Amino acid sequence: MTLTLPSTTFRTSVVCAYTSLTRDGRPITWPVTPYTGPGGTIDVSTGLTYPDKAERARRDPRVALLFEGDPVVLVQGRATVRDADLQANTDRYVRESLAKIPDAFSGLPRFLVKRLTWYFARIYVEVTPERITWWPGGDLTGDPLIWTCPPGTTAPASDPAPSGPRLPGRSAPPADWRPYARRARDLGRPIVSTVTDGRPVTVPARAFSSTATGYELHLPAGVVAAPGPVCLTFHRHDPGMRWQENVVLLGTATADGDDRLTVAIDRALPDWSLPEDRRLRTRSFLGHGKQLKRRLRAEATRRAQPMPQVRLPAR
Repeated sequence: MTLTLPSTTFRTSVVCAYTSLTRDGRPITWPVTPYTGPGGTIDVSTGLTYPDKAERARRDPRVALLFEGDPVVLVQGRATVRDADLQANTDRYVRESLAKIPDAFSGLPRFLVKRLTWYFARIYVEVTPERITWWPGGDLTGDPLIWTCPPGTTAPASDPAPSGPRLPGRSAPPADWRPYARRARDLGRPIVSTVTDGRPVTVPARAFSSTATGYELHLPAGVVAAPGPVCLTFHRHDPGMRWQENVVLLGTATADGDDRLTVAIDRALPDWSLPEDRRLRTRSFLGHGKQLKRRLRAEATRRAQPMPQVRLPAR
């Protein structure tokens, strides 16, 4: 049987869920914008000023990407972190993001966009697919199709890690996860990330309900409930990525049958959401910029590179 891989999904999606693993093997999942790489990779990025998503992948290259839609697609693969040329990364992100999500920057004058180096300076994570699972038509009740990479497939090594101590975290973790769970009520079904057979598994919940201590989840067909650390990511955005809302909750899962999980939430992660209201969104965006500008030079210095510049294409 010949399988037609859902490669169009990788090119057209404006957002996917990217999962990397912490030192103790816990999955962490955040929404990012995907791009296709010239060597058959699926590439995502994180800001130079908030590099944790890349540093986790440099330490442990086992990652996963989830694309929701028609079809729903899970990509499990190996990550290669690229930050040896920050200016080239910045030029690439300016080019690709303005082409793929132009609405996100509509209304901003060019002189202001050029000042957003703290946002456009990027670290890229190139993902070499090893296993792709997809549910045609987005039907999570049907058995998925599966593609596995040819034997001997390898991913290139990441660029060397930066020198010097890591910068302290940007914000303290929330003291109580419950207010975040209340926010999540309006964001639809969660994305569920667990670890099975040494690989992160990231899928949409087929159904879910809240409990006093967390959630009960029903997983898609073909996904076995895996006990252990779990990450629940709630997310919504407008088609042009002008605004987005995120809630990320961490906990511990116990299996309740082959495809059901009971999750006890331990904590929430600090998030950066952009409000729908344009004035509030601009205020939030620029407010984060003031904080992150101070980190930009430090992260470039750790990589022994000059500060990158935002170089817009000619009109």
